[in-house]
Amino acid sequence: MAPKHNNMVFDSHFHKDWQRYVKTWFNQAGKKKTRRTKRMEKAKAIAPRPVAGLLRPVVHCQTIRYNAKVRAGRGFTLDELKAAGVNRKQARSIGIAVDHRRKNRSQEGLQANVLRLKEYRSRLILFPRKKSAPKKGDSTPAEMEVATQLRGPVMPIKQAHSDTTARVITEEEKKQSAFQTMRMYRANQKLVGVREKRAKEAAEDDGLGVKSKKKK
Repeated sequence: MAPKHNNMVFDSHFHKDWQRYVKTWFNQAGKKKTRRTKRMEKAKAIAPRPVAGLLRPVVHCQTIRYNAKVRAGRGFTLDELKAAGVNRKQARSIGIAVDHRRKNRSQEGLQANVLRLKEYRSRLILFPRKKSAPKKGDSTPAEMEVATQLRGPVMPIKQAHSDTTARVITEEEKKQSAFQTMRMYRANQKLVGVREKRAKEAAEDDGLGVKSKKKK
């Protein structure tokens, strides 16, 4: 289609030096080997500590779509550490992540992470800073001899699946209405103030249907 009106004359350049802008990846195999070598060097440098790093808490995902699932959080709260008997200043040195900003919103989540910390402490092999002068809480020489470096994640988190099977609906369940139940709860919540006001006015009534006047 030919150009119209008083516009700029086309000056398109279709013979660009496109080979300058093509990105190649001929070093893919070499980069793969480099990453593997770095992982091995890191594991050797931090041995006998776990390769995956610190222990993370179990937290629920955000939004109504994903809050049924759990994932690894940033760190344990100070309340969780206190309930598990772990010093918050010592926690980081024994492989436990700490997050002083997170708050516990439920008792169930608090107890789950407290049990996770206690299980970790029971399975932990703690090496002394000086072999010649071990301190209280350090592992025995026999335990240190059998210690191996953990390659995978530290206490991996598993999703909780409910084993629900199909069954026949009972007669009592057929008589109940979920819609009607929810409607009643909403109405009760909405009318709390009105009902309290009516009850208060009824209490102030003198029994003859006339409200008692307030003394000035």
